[in-house]
Amino acid sequence: MTASPASYKDTLNLLQTPFSMRANAKTREPELQAFWAELDLYRRLSRENPGEVFTLHDGPPYANGPLHVGHALNKILKDILNKYALLRGRRARFVPGWDCHGLPIELKVLQSLSSAERSALTPIDLRRRAHAYALEQVESQKAGFRRWGIWADWEQPYLTLNKAYEAAQIGVFGRMVLAGHIYRGLKPVHWSPSSRTALAEAELEYPDGHTSPSIYVAFPVVALPGGLGTRLTAIGLTSAEAATTPAEGDLAVAIWTTTPWTLPANLAVSVNASLEYALCRVGDQGNGYRTSRHLIVAASLVESLRSSLQLELEPLLTLRGAELEGVEYRHPLFDRTSPVVIGGDYITTEAGTGLVHTAPGHGVDDFNTGRKAGLPVLCPVDEAGTLTAEAGPFAGLNVLKDANPAIISALEAAGALLRHEPYEHRYPYDWRTKKPTIFRATEQWFASVEGFRSQALAAIAAVDWLPASGRNRIEAMVRDRGDWCISRQRTWGVPIPVFYHRETGETLLNADTLAHVEALIAEHGSDVWWEKGEAELLPPSLAAEADQWRKGTDTMDVWFDSGSSWAGVLGGLNTGDSAATAETTQLRYPADLYLEGSDQHRGWFQSSLLTSVAVNGHAPYKRVLTHGFTLDEKGRKMSKSLGNVVDPAVLVEGGKNEKQQPPYGADVLRLWVSSVDYSADVPLGPGIVKQLADVTRKVRNTARYLLGNLHDFDPRPVAAGGDAVEIAELPLLDRWMLERTASLIDAVTADFERYEFYRFFQALQNFCVVDLSNVYLDIAKDRLYVSGADDFRRRSCQTVLALVVERLAGLIAPVLCHMAEDIWQNLPYPVAERSVFERGWPTAPDSWREAALVEPLRPLLDLRGLVNRQLESCRANADLGASLEARVELELGSGDRAAALGAALEVLQASPHPSVDNLADWLIVSQLERRGPGAQPLADPLAEASEGGITVRIARAEGSKCERCWHMETDIGSHASHPSLCGRCVEVLGGA
Repeated sequence: MTASPASYKDTLNLLQTPFSMRANAKTREPELQAFWAELDLYRRLSRENPGEVFTLHDGPPYANGPLHVGHALNKILKDILNKYALLRGRRARFVPGWDCHGLPIELKVLQSLSSAERSALTPIDLRRRAHAYALEQVESQKAGFRRWGIWADWEQPYLTLNKAYEAAQIGVFGRMVLAGHIYRGLKPVHWSPSSRTALAEAELEYPDGHTSPSIYVAFPVVALPGGLGTRLTAIGLTSAEAATTPAEGDLAVAIWTTTPWTLPANLAVSVNASLEYALCRVGDQGNGYRTSRHLIVAASLVESLRSSLQLELEPLLTLRGAELEGVEYRHPLFDRTSPVVIGGDYITTEAGTGLVHTAPGHGVDDFNTGRKAGLPVLCPVDEAGTLTAEAGPFAGLNVLKDANPAIISALEAAGALLRHEPYEHRYPYDWRTKKPTIFRATEQWFASVEGFRSQALAAIAAVDWLPASGRNRIEAMVRDRGDWCISRQRTWGVPIPVFYHRETGETLLNADTLAHVEALIAEHGSDVWWEKGEAELLPPSLAAEADQWRKGTDTMDVWFDSGSSWAGVLGGLNTGDSAATAETTQLRYPADLYLEGSDQHRGWFQSSLLTSVAVNGHAPYKRVLTHGFTLDEKGRKMSKSLGNVVDPAVLVEGGKNEKQQPPYGADVLRLWVSSVDYSADVPLGPGIVKQLADVTRKVRNTARYLLGNLHDFDPRPVAAGGDAVEIAELPLLDRWMLERTASLIDAVTADFERYEFYRFFQALQNFCVVDLSNVYLDIAKDRLYVSGADDFRRRSCQTVLALVVERLAGLIAPVLCHMAEDIWQNLPYPVAERSVFERGWPTAPDSWREAALVEPLRPLLDLRGLVNRQLESCRANADLGASLEARVELELGSGDRAAALGAALEVLQASPHPSVDNLADWLIVSQLERRGPGAQPLADPLAEASEGGITVRIARAEGSKCERCWHMETDIGSHASHPSLCGRCVEVLGGA
């Protein structure tokens, strides 16, 4: 009997595996997530792993709006780290959080109501609607996070609106009060007229292109201190009889401002005591200004002011700033006189006149200077940004709309305007409403950073900042920041639990009141502050006096909310026994890691630091890792107007037209996160997504090839009845592959330890494409397909494939978690662990680490490249088809490369497994001949090349093609039972 050529295919050991070439992610990923849930995998590993606790504390995203790629970058980075920690055996419990209070949610609720509904809305009604809205948003975002394969305590997240969290926040506030760090005062704060509330520094943004009306104004001098009067008399500007009283219209101080609307609040002009000022005669030509014959300006600015003011300025006298202290001037628009005072180093000659218009009610520097000079705080602007009756004729004008033009016109009419021009500069905007803010003095509650600034700076120095530049950034911010305004004039938030005396305005805030309110909020939630009256909110000892006290209406800055999470989540208020705290919460305080965007140096990193230091004297984190922002492929910010927004939901689940927007699945999104150097801003767009999908397919197809070749393999040792070959008995090629795998494990482990996931991405690509596919599996195809099922050369290869595929699944598990689990579920033999995550992080025994193999075998792999290039040339010329049609002649001459190849060939020839370790198989050619000295070279080779003393020549192999293995052999036709097969294949089939 002889077999037909067509049936020989059935005798090959072809791939068999249910592991699909296509990920079918839209269906398969949710199935795998359900499998994890069924195993209760995350909860068991995070609580029962044998290693130490690892706490990556989640910075809470705001509970409003759909998830975007910034969320994906942040949460997936965290998940990669947590999954790696779990695989390393650590108890990495991840409690996700949401920031639930604040103006955006309050506005969303108000916008959803009719005007009649809004007018009838009580504070408690608004709070309940906001509470419900926040919970809806949390559930929506939670579903998105879970779809990305992120593991967390999803059923027990922390929400800043939870009563236990709010009570902990009150606890933080109370400890800061009792430590003397909280006070109430009238100070200028960033005020948003559009939101009608004070704002923290972190709630501001500075968009490009803001333009303000800048004006130069002359304030007429009406009185001089004695010493200065004497100097002016000496140059004839005043008379000896009236040395301290310049004549009307004779002298003025010049100021510059970009906020004309603050001039009604002007109470002083400030100078720098150490700067030089010039008293200048004003010439007749120029802009026509003639109200004062002399102006005082900074000496170094005279030249530039001549040009900008279009005035001829002739310096007559140089004065130190300190000499101007005590000068009095008349306000050009109001019937009041004010002094020239000494300011601080903020007064420079970089712009303006060197003399600064000072309104203590409208600027921090102005306020501080005014306090030193004993000036009152005048703030004639209400919460809507409208000038009040104290602004005289300008009352009713809005400072951001019509006040500036009116005041400029009035100055011009009074003859005090020197110049008016637009000025483009950085200006703060409310980050929520996207409208300009102002400085406005109001009664607010502050945290006195000065009281613990040195401790905060010391705490920053004790933290590991990645990248290191993060330390410099937050250090500068904390060193230079003023006191933290923590009160807001809103309804949806945690109350500042203070009582005011109804007659005197005195505040009531002590240990008893704080403890009582904290207990009430722990039991009922912060709504209790609005639901109950003073009699119940005050401690029992003060209930009888309830009619004398009025509860406050301010809420806390939301940065105080989220900045208290170290207390509300990590148990940081239980400072007596940190070990006991960790045991009961299974979380660490300080946390091992905080990981957020680089903008959080001024936000959550800082608010968390300040509250923790104020209460406990140290930072709430040991290490802080920051990432950049997401941009499109051209490096532009993503925006709907540009049409360059990548919606992660569409990327994962596909769009309406799946041909145009296919469902790539969560693993492609996760691979993107691992592929970028997130320490800088990171790009994402359709082209990048397609590239990542290609990489994912390559890894998947590599895994499929490994699995498909293991369908009949028992990984137990031969001695135990299995098929696995002992490591020491493996051929050279197999040992080389295990060495490359061990090197990959070592490299990837180091990459994860350093948080450099993009290096993992590069190493994974290189391993799958080069070491595995292009070298090992390419060479191994003949062993796997053609050999007898139980032949040593096949079983030894399968031994390696099994060892590699299990470790490959483990290595990709933190990133490509769905693919890793899919590989594990399709292992064709039983393993002890139901999930890849139960196996733990891959390791390699020392027996794999044969570094001595790598260099000796490298010349052989380099030779493959040289030979393949010549074979490709032959294929291009149609001289050859498959490489197995080729015969190679190898000639070694002189030179280091030739000598290294010769040594490598000796290693190969010494192998006890010539059926695997032979150069023809490694080159995937049918015949190979090494030409010795004096031997006749191939006549008329199809291709020939020489490099470094190594010459290869390509010819057509002798003999005929075997119908089964496709090798060219000279014994085809000599086997009666299988006349179209070579002797090797006949032997495999048991023929004669």
